[in-house]
Amino acid sequence: MITVNGENRTLENPVSVTEYLKACNYIPVQVVVELNEEIIKRENYDTTVLKDGDVVEILHFMGGGSF
Repeated sequence: MITVNGENRTLENPVSVTEYLKACNYIPVQVVVELNEEIIKRENYDTTVLKDGDVVEILHFMGGGSF
């Protein structure tokens, strides 16, 4: 069980951040991932494995609008 953006999620097996993002239809270059209160560098998404007890925050960039 991991927590993603405040919601509990069950993982069948440990997965990399990249694998998780793709499974949830995120585009990895359009998000920032915080794992256990630390920002993960995008180049480490493939090698960072999510495991039981992790707390993940996924921040999605949005564009548009004018002032």
